Amino acid sequence: LPVAGRAKVPPALQRGRAGPRAAGAARRRKRAPEPGRNKATIKGRVVKSAIEEYHKKKPVNHLGENLQYMLKGRLVADKAVTEKVLAQNRGRKSKDQPPEKTEKKKPKGTVFTEEDFRKFEREYFGIP
Repeated sequence: LPVAGRAKVPPALQRGRAGPRAAGAARRRKRAPEPGRNKATIKGRVVKSAIEEYHKKKPVNHLGENLQYMLKGRLVADKAVTEKVLAQNRGRKSKDQPPEKTEKKKPKGTVFTEEDFRKFEREYFGIP
């Protein structure tokens, strides 16, 4: 849509790259060296104290802060929620599922009493 009062500029006069060679020319153009201090000279250099540098880089023990941080949040989610989250994160393949826990059968005691055994013995073997 041409705007009223402005004629459409022909593509040859549009700003931007003028052909495929312009991109290479822009890359080849070198930057002018920025005026800065000469690194080869010693003028203006500040002598650093080795002891101060050592103290700056000395490791800091964060144990106290970390313990306070860890002990601050003691909110434990209930087991049903954690199981739900773990189930969602687990894969759907059978190899990803945990083995089902089978209830161990308790050895049942005998139903018969000693008197029943004696009675059976008498009947079967004929011992009075």
